[in-house]
Amino acid sequence: MKNLRLLLFFICIAPTVLAQSLHLGVFGGLSAYNGDLTENIFPKKVTNGAIGITLNYEMTEKIMLRGGFTYSIVGGADRFSKDSGLIKRNLAFETRIFEFSIVGEYYLFNLYDRHYSPYVFAGLAAYHFDPYAYDVNKQKVYLKPLSTEGQGISGYPDRKPYSLTQMAIPFGGGIKFAINDDLRVGIELGMRKLFTDYFDDVSKNFIDVNDLLTAKGQLAVDMSYRGDELPGGDPNYPQKNAQRGSPKSKDYYYFAGIHITYRFGAGNDGTGSGRKSRMGCPMNPL
Repeated sequence: MKNLRLLLFFICIAPTVLAQSLHLGVFGGLSAYNGDLTENIFPKKVTNGAIGITLNYEMTEKIMLRGGFTYSIVGGADRFSKDSGLIKRNLAFETRIFEFSIVGEYYLFNLYDRHYSPYVFAGLAAYHFDPYAYDVNKQKVYLKPLSTEGQGISGYPDRKPYSLTQMAIPFGGGIKFAINDDLRVGIELGMRKLFTDYFDDVSKNFIDVNDLLTAKGQLAVDMSYRGDELPGGDPNYPQKNAQRGSPKSKDYYYFAGIHITYRFGAGNDGTGSGRKSRMGCPMNPL
């Protein structure tokens, strides 16, 4: 009989404990990227919004495992640069981001005991992107199929086609406030370390214009060099190996905003933890 009561106790309380460890969250804020087509953090004219949802599992009162999906659009453009040489290059891009991530969060303080706590997070993410730009007729043109720097074209073995779905390392931190035991509001900044320099479709040097024209056509030539679209711009396509981008560092994108979470199945046992069985389980299994 004693063993039966013990078994019933664990069977009964397990779903409750699991539910009380889950926090459903929403994220909203700003997004931007840094690479060959931007110079500043959160550049004024190309900063966009970001939205997301999260499911958080409370491993301990100071460690959280968080899975999430985030959607945003980021971009950059030479026309907003302060560098006259970059303005003459006249390149631009945008891309939608679909990101799934799993990160671990560590809180400096126990939010069941304190009203706020700084926290940090890091983990792994998979994201999908597909850079595009608008031509002179304002038509959207996806850039990867054009091989604007010779990716996949014969004669350029160092220019491999890039994948549109890749891995990234998300990391960052913020401060979270406990409105009560169940509702929390965080302010956070999250960076994404990427493993590609083609997030913006710009990385290396110009290839021979005739090679690009033969392999991919006139549209690829037009989108690879756009200085001729400017009033008084140079109409001549740059010489082979003229600098187009900078491969020294990878691109990255980032989010900043508000993360709100709510804990499932919470109760109140008078200890401040809010953890209580609501299922009529035997509270004294022995």
